[in-house]
Amino acid sequence: MSVELLTILMFLTLMISIALGHPLAITLAAVATLFGLIDNGGNIPALLQMFVNNAWGIEQNYVLVAIPLFIFMAQILDRSKVSEGLFDALYIVLGGLRGGLGMAVIVVSTVFAATTGIIGASVVAMGLMAGPALLRRGYDRGLASGIICSSGTLGILIPPSIMLVVYGGLTGMKETSVGNLFAGAIMPGLLLSVLYLGYVAIRCFINPNFGPPIPAEDRTATLGQKVAMTVKSFVPPFGLILTVMGTILAGVATPTEAAALGCIGALILALANRKLNLEVLKLACDSTLRTTAMIMILFVGGKLFSVVFLSIGGGDVVADLLLGMDVSDYVILAIMMAVVFLMGMFIDWAAILLVVVPIFTPIAMDLDFNPLWFAMLVCVNLQTSFLTPPFGYALFYFKGVAPAEYSMGDIYKGIIPFVVIQLIGLALMISFPEIITWLPDVFFGR
Repeated sequence: MSVELLTILMFLTLMISIALGHPLAITLAAVATLFGLIDNGGNIPALLQMFVNNAWGIEQNYVLVAIPLFIFMAQILDRSKVSEGLFDALYIVLGGLRGGLGMAVIVVSTVFAATTGIIGASVVAMGLMAGPALLRRGYDRGLASGIICSSGTLGILIPPSIMLVVYGGLTGMKETSVGNLFAGAIMPGLLLSVLYLGYVAIRCFINPNFGPPIPAEDRTATLGQKVAMTVKSFVPPFGLILTVMGTILAGVATPTEAAALGCIGALILALANRKLNLEVLKLACDSTLRTTAMIMILFVGGKLFSVVFLSIGGGDVVADLLLGMDVSDYVILAIMMAVVFLMGMFIDWAAILLVVVPIFTPIAMDLDFNPLWFAMLVCVNLQTSFLTPPFGYALFYFKGVAPAEYSMGDIYKGIIPFVVIQLIGLALMISFPEIITWLPDVFFGR
């Protein structure tokens, strides 16, 4: 059987199995087993030896220890209600502006993203807090849905992000180390946040009915009270961000060590908010164990798939196909980004990384693209996977906690402009690579 045919059949088998609803990690491993046996002539011991070696290599990856630590930190913060105080303060400070309450949601989600890195926690927390508030204040339901879902997805990009830890563990390259990825993701994350804020401000300025301001009688706080409320609610999460990101960017701690410091900081914040008890610890540990197990099983399944895919020559087939096209390097980049975007509609981000990174990274290197820049484009692109139907996780997270007035039609309609904004942000990062590379150059040198 030719390499080209094996490559096509392997991808088709994977897509059909996913469409049939089989568990993703098991599907990846099963497809790898089937085509690994076809490729090596049914040599089961040789295939098992290859699988054991690669699975053991994953378990020995020290960087991946940061995953359960960051997840535990996020779970503790989610239960300590750190974001509620900040939302209440910004509700008063920005509520008088057209679209001000919506902008407050984006600001809180941006700060929350920098302390959690877990999409589910961000979207659910903001859905519970802001969903009813936006509805009561007369916001357009589509706009409110888009604000909460899109800003909630910033947690997958703004450090500390589990996705960036996984990406760094996959490549093992100095240029795409977790520290470099964290530094490179800060400006893109803030850029998207600013674009969201700009869209909401312009949309509500043109049509105030989409996001009316809070009535004057509800805005009785003085300027001094507003400043005090904001500072009091902003300092604790900002201090935690400095603890985690500052130690990494200053070279004082590795990402794994910084994650441990973040766990300690989260426990202190929970204690200060009188939310730290045995029940909270039990729930946080249980959720951390389940999420970590899910990610690591996906990691192993994806690794087995990519190893077999590359061993049968699939990577060479894809590379020859793309590099053999008589087109600009940026057309090839656009094709790779389109593949990631389309896969994001149907497949979990972790599986996409595990499949495309081993295939696309060598192609990007052949095109002399900056590895960090290319890695960040993939990660920014993957943020859209949480918003794009039919399997946009953020949409279902929000629907699960939102008031009944929010229909799936409202949610689908509301996220379309924000997906377009994400693609505009991606285009800006392609056009101006310094958005990604400037901060890593400042902290770690070229």
